[in-house]
Amino acid sequence: MPTPEYILTLREKIGHDYLWLSGATAVIRRDSDHRVLLVRRSDNGAWTPVTGIVDPGENPALTCLREAHEEAGVEIEVLALAQLKADPAMRFGNGDRCQFLDHTFLCRWVAGDARVNDDESTQVRWADMTDPTERAILSERMLDRIDAALGYDGHCRFGYESVSPKDY
Repeated sequence: MPTPEYILTLREKIGHDYLWLSGATAVIRRDSDHRVLLVRRSDNGAWTPVTGIVDPGENPALTCLREAHEEAGVEIEVLALAQLKADPAMRFGNGDRCQFLDHTFLCRWVAGDARVNDDESTQVRWADMTDPTERAILSERMLDRIDAALGYDGHCRFGYESVSPKDY
């Protein structure tokens, strides 16, 4: 996943020190068959919904629109904020440390043939989230996001657990 320019500039000043960042997850559902769009990340091979780092001053819903187009070449409609949750702190292979406040949105596919559209992913697919085999390719954290979006009942789910930066 390419690192945004503003983070590279920050890293020049603070090195690998801990950063608190905003992230957005677009759980994109196709109305015709209720499948969910997944991408296979090029950096670690994991299957995930479309995700991205929120740029400074950017609304997280706009991040979903941007990332859906950049990563998979699709146009979407953002329907609802389904979950707001702090991810566990992480350390990347290069030593960078960060933690994300993830905004998970329920989104609807509008147009475009889903395809690998940049270097952030190696594959894209529409997955049936009622199929245990399809669910098995996802991490618990990503399943939680997908389930929050697909189970959206008009209320945003909040992750009330505290996840300390010291956990990394």
